[in-house]
Amino acid sequence: MKLSRIAIPVGILGAAAVVFLAVRPRPQPVDLGEVHRGPLRVTVDEDGKVRVQERHVVSSPLAGTLMRPELKAGDAVETGAVLARLVPVAPPLLDARTRGQVEARVKAATDAVRQADAALARARSSLELSEREAARAQNLAKAGSIAQEALDRAQFDRATRAREVDVAARAVDVARHDLEVARAALLQTRGGTPSGDEAWTVTAPVRGVVLRVLQESEGVVQPGTPLFELGDMDALEVVADLLTTDAVAVRPGAEVLIERWGGDHPLHARVRRVEPSAFTKVSALGVEEQRVNVIADLTDEPAQRSGLGDGYRVQVRVVTVDVADALLAPVAAAFRQGQGWAVFVVEDGRARLRPVKLGRRNDSDAEVLSGLTAGEKVVLYPGETLRDGTRVEMR
Repeated sequence: MKLSRIAIPVGILGAAAVVFLAVRPRPQPVDLGEVHRGPLRVTVDEDGKVRVQERHVVSSPLAGTLMRPELKAGDAVETGAVLARLVPVAPPLLDARTRGQVEARVKAATDAVRQADAALARARSSLELSEREAARAQNLAKAGSIAQEALDRAQFDRATRAREVDVAARAVDVARHDLEVARAALLQTRGGTPSGDEAWTVTAPVRGVVLRVLQESEGVVQPGTPLFELGDMDALEVVADLLTTDAVAVRPGAEVLIERWGGDHPLHARVRRVEPSAFTKVSALGVEEQRVNVIADLTDEPAQRSGLGDGYRVQVRVVTVDVADALLAPVAAAFRQGQGWAVFVVEDGRARLRPVKLGRRNDSDAEVLSGLTAGEKVVLYPGETLRDGTRVEMR
């Protein structure tokens, strides 16, 4: 009888314990992260483009017919190397009447040359005669056979004949020049074209590589027509258009990491210039954005970036913050609470809500200014069901 009286309360207590354990909330499984000390690097990531630092566009200096270039894109050239040749444009053919006039002009110019040659020969003969007469007069004057006036007249006649020879020689030159002009006009009427020896050469202003051949075929070009683009492939730069809100934190000399360029290792660069003027760009979602170009110089040796060329697309990561030692917490643990930040810290198996003050952050970590200490465990990606004091266990 006494045993039955004792067994009843024990059975009631056991049933109550089973009910309590069944009703008692089970610990909520969560992912945990640890607050730790370490380096913090904050970057601004954006797509960029590689280009040569100095691009030289070689243009035609005159109007003419461009002979087909032999150079191709990728060919190396030295300073002063011949890039292309230009010859004067062949004139149009003329009609029969005009051609007859030009032929007659050539004949007239030929006769004028002959006439000028005859006049020069006559002037030279007169000069020889005057020189002989002047010599006789000088001998007679020494003997006292003629007056001084006769000697002066003979010397004056010799000087006059000498000047006539000079004038006749100039007339011969003029007549020959006129004949050359007439013959050139006759060559044009017959469809003659200048030879390759008369071509004007276009040379390379700098040493480099041919980036593009802008005129690949023979044809007539005008002054200023672009023919080639030259550049030095050893001197490359990277340009990326960043949001102005991000570019404010970028300074000249900042480190830049170049990724997704096609190689198995990242490349390094340094910011040379942040352009002072921004521009408007429409994003893929149709939103207008204010962006600014940031230009960086590649610092790796050319052998380490073999294959990288002008206009290639890359991933640019501009370093804006680089701290060697900071107290860091996972970004996934922080969430907004009012105007500040908060995290759930695990203490004795329970999640405790704790306000924190955060500083700079990147994709994975945030700098902890106050509220946490190194070694503490925090809940990652806390859900809406998690409350202060909730029992938790590591997932």
